[in-house]
Amino acid sequence: MKLKLLCLLLPMMSFCQEDLLAGTDTIAPNANVESAFKGLKIVNLESTKLAAKKDFYFIVAHRFGSIEGGFESFYGLDDAVTQLKFVYGVTDWLSVSAARSELAYDFASKIRLVPQNPAGSPVNLVGFASLGVNNKLKPSLYPKMNDEHRLIYVAQMLVSRKFSDKFSLELAPSFFHENFVLLEEQDNSQYAVGIGGRYKFAKRWSINMDYVAHLNRASGSPYRDPLSIGVDLETGGHVFQMHFTNAQPIHEAGFMGQAAGDWAEGNIFFGFNLLRVF
Repeated sequence: MKLKLLCLLLPMMSFCQEDLLAGTDTIAPNANVESAFKGLKIVNLESTKLAAKKDFYFIVAHRFGSIEGGFESFYGLDDAVTQLKFVYGVTDWLSVSAARSELAYDFASKIRLVPQNPAGSPVNLVGFASLGVNNKLKPSLYPKMNDEHRLIYVAQMLVSRKFSDKFSLELAPSFFHENFVLLEEQDNSQYAVGIGGRYKFAKRWSINMDYVAHLNRASGSPYRDPLSIGVDLETGGHVFQMHFTNAQPIHEAGFMGQAAGDWAEGNIFFGFNLLRVF
């Protein structure tokens, strides 16, 4: 199943202080290649884009409930998860962020290690690390729990290449460790590989997709690998990302490890990411 989804994904994938559109989409000789992705995320997966120095982003990420519930849940509108996130560009190669949703608090950093350059590296290399705090573990439900059980650690190496003005692709080997897991048979330390891409089909529009293969998911786990498909709309001051996904959690360990939906059964979630830069 994983191989089929990857085969499907690959061919279909065949902002700056004043204006997010000011980032060039052209590849200049001997200059670093910019704008492999317009959004800080592809859909759920982090992209190799960083906030520019002194840029401040406010991001609202929203995942409605499953559309499978039909009119009874108003096609998911009654069961939404919302994340509010702030990102700041400390330098052109380092950004930091803080976020909160009903499911987790999340504090992260993103570091550009190597830029794509025609005269140098053929790819962008960006490191991503985050510390999460599980917000679902309540003392009333888990009386023996302590604060250490809430902690979640994530580390990713994001490798992207902008092949043309229209097409970019990314690979994301990932590690995440949850001090508390719901399933006894699930290892606390977990491994995954993400792949995502962007294809720009109009001046302001692109189609984005990402998929994450969980490499050591417990055999009895009810969760599935997350697959997300959507579009980006670029406007003068923000990027608006609209998509469908089988993962309702938004923080990294949540969507990689706990995607409860099933595309084959129509158990998917509509969502959006709205990015505003100041």
